Amino acid sequence: MTAATAPRAGGGRGARERILRTAADLFHAQGVTTTGIDQLAATASVSKRTLYKHFATKDALVEAYLRRFEEERLIERESVLDREDLAPRERLLAIFDLPADLGARASRGCPFANAAVEFAALDHPVHRVADEHKRRFRARLAEVAAEAGVHDPALVAAQLALLSDGLSSHLVVAGGPEGAADAARAAAATLLG
Repeated sequence: MTAATAPRAGGGRGARERILRTAADLFHAQGVTTTGIDQLAATASVSKRTLYKHFATKDALVEAYLRRFEEERLIERESVLDREDLAPRERLLAIFDLPADLGARASRGCPFANAAVEFAALDHPVHRVADEHKRRFRARLAEVAAEAGVHDPALVAAQLALLSDGLSSHLVVAGGPEGAADAARAAAATLLG
């Protein structure tokens, strides 16, 4: 059994957390729109009533799932920007470093980009959460670029964000790094001068 299909302990206490953990596993493995409420409830060992008590709609669950990534700094490639042990330039380049075990597991890409694709209407609440995250990521890139002494931090941040999103997309399509991370990192180094 995978983590997404393994039975979990039932009961009321911790139900919200189990639902969010299960949603993260299932959304990552099979996408948001293909994951049904019945499957979520069964895999989290909660009733649909309990699920809806914690999340009034599936969209509300998706929003909570995405917001958790920011609250808990769960996207490793983005959280590296806050590392104090690296110089600003090195933090910007480190967003292109991939986990050593990536080759053993398929990348599913950026959860925010994935959600934005699945909820394509620009005014949809889930799409707006994804857009807000991407804007905050670019702003953080610009802050670190300014710390690194880059001439036009906002422009470089936009370019680095595009490289990062491109790398994530490539990993999903190709199923592995195949030198893409090195190429993206080299392009970023060129941008940073």
